[in-house]
Amino acid sequence: MDKTDEPLAETPSSQDKEGSDGKDSVQAPVTPPSFPEGGTKAWLVATGHTMTMFTTWGYLYAFGVYQTYYETHQLRDHSPSDIAWIGSLQFFFMCLGMLFGGALFDRFGGTIILLPAVLVYVFSIMMTSICLKLWEFILAQGLLGGIGLGLLLGPSSAATPQYFNKKRGAAMGLALTGSSVDGVVFPIALERMLQNTNLGFGWSVRICGFIILGLMVPSSLVIQPRLPPRKRKFFLPRAFLEIPYAWILFACFCIFMAIFTPPIFLPTFAVQNGMSVELANYLIAILNAASWPSRLLCGVLADKFGALNTLTFVSLGTGITLLCWQVVHSHAGIIVFSAMFGLISGGVLTAGMVAFASMPSNPQNIGTYIGMAFGVGGIATLIAPPIDGALIASYHGFVQVSILSGVFCLAGAVCALLSKLTKGIGLLAKG
Repeated sequence: MDKTDEPLAETPSSQDKEGSDGKDSVQAPVTPPSFPEGGTKAWLVATGHTMTMFTTWGYLYAFGVYQTYYETHQLRDHSPSDIAWIGSLQFFFMCLGMLFGGALFDRFGGTIILLPAVLVYVFSIMMTSICLKLWEFILAQGLLGGIGLGLLLGPSSAATPQYFNKKRGAAMGLALTGSSVDGVVFPIALERMLQNTNLGFGWSVRICGFIILGLMVPSSLVIQPRLPPRKRKFFLPRAFLEIPYAWILFACFCIFMAIFTPPIFLPTFAVQNGMSVELANYLIAILNAASWPSRLLCGVLADKFGALNTLTFVSLGTGITLLCWQVVHSHAGIIVFSAMFGLISGGVLTAGMVAFASMPSNPQNIGTYIGMAFGVGGIATLIAPPIDGALIASYHGFVQVSILSGVFCLAGAVCALLSKLTKGIGLLAKG
């Protein structure tokens, strides 16, 4: 192996070289890696990760506000299912961007990937502010915005786990609370600017873009890898042959088929049940505010009881909550449902990210493993919102959407449990 391919002494030495059979080996550690578990640089990376989540996932969760606004303004001649394609494509291209962003981080590092991604992301927001037609929104907000999101999330999500192992869940849970905070700020800010000011759609969106630019430039400078880059293999396709990883991919797909339905459609559901547009748009803020303690707590629980155990139970709870959606109709009930869904489902992302990061034996491959998982999940984000929108249009209600989402989430819990069992971990053991 060339000297440039030699990892640090604390990392596995044969993870990235080709085996004697000419195939890439993805699970061949020589010595167990060590982690600093803290320190100034580690917490700066985690802080940068928090700011990234604040400006990406949190802003993404504001699409419910956009969905409601488009239905009554620029895209009022289109069906909710047609409009949902914007959010669906944005989620899909975000996952696709993470697929490449994670692998690029493992190969080249952080800042060199993040700074161009910031420019792409902010440019997409500025272009969205001047869109008028559906295809324009799909290109600017859906495609370009999604790619920018993914290229930011991939490296930032891969960097933090390189610095933490025993405290990985807590560190990532703390970082992921950024999306909860921003999921409160952006929906409220957008709703207020769109409904109660003279700024109009264009400047309301541009203000969000300037805020994101100001936060993401310094964050991009501090998010750096701890380990030397992996010199061989851009992707690691043989990882798909690892049975535990394959099951966690199935879990990711099923959960992604369900978890984004309320953030997109809750405002529309509330308006159909007589709630004012202004109050309906606050539901996304309520949902995200309620998810804050869950994201932090599930990180701690993942460290104590295991990421797969935590993911199984929180997915089970989320599935049950989604099945209860069909019996909610009153304004008070809708508000309570929003809060309960946020509180229970908030930990899914934390537990899932910790589980993905724990799959590779070599931490130099964390970004690629996370990226490939989100690449699979992206297929679900592409098809789920339009399917939900079509069900709403066909049945003029949300009962079918509630059942479909709930069943998928329960299936995700089963797959997460199977991932643990196929790793050889006992049913009641930590894993």
